[in-house]
Amino acid sequence: MYAIVEIQGQQFKAEKDKFLYVHYLGDAVKEGEEVVFDRVLLADADGDVKVGAPTVEGAKVVCEVALPLVKGDKVIVFKKKRRKGYRRKNGHRQFFTKVVIKDINV
Repeated sequence: MYAIVEIQGQQFKAEKDKFLYVHYLGDAVKEGEEVVFDRVLLADADGDVKVGAPTVEGAKVVCEVALPLVKGDKVIVFKKKRRKGYRRKNGHRQFFTKVVIKDINV
């Protein structure tokens, strides 16, 4: 059983007892808290596929917050114009929240 769920504008494939790294949910969530996502776009229950238009009615994905703040890999942004003496180096590190899927209700 799996579901395609939309979380903060991104689509994820959610399966029971699997981990997801979603965009940082903010300081409102704590470790061990339950979070419910109700924007389920597709649900598959052992071959019985339900496709939403745009969402599946009454379906929800129940998650537990494993780690509220996880830092992603650093991305280096380097800009240069040749022969002009122009060089800029900038870095960025994205924040994520690690959640574990507890239940998928269809």
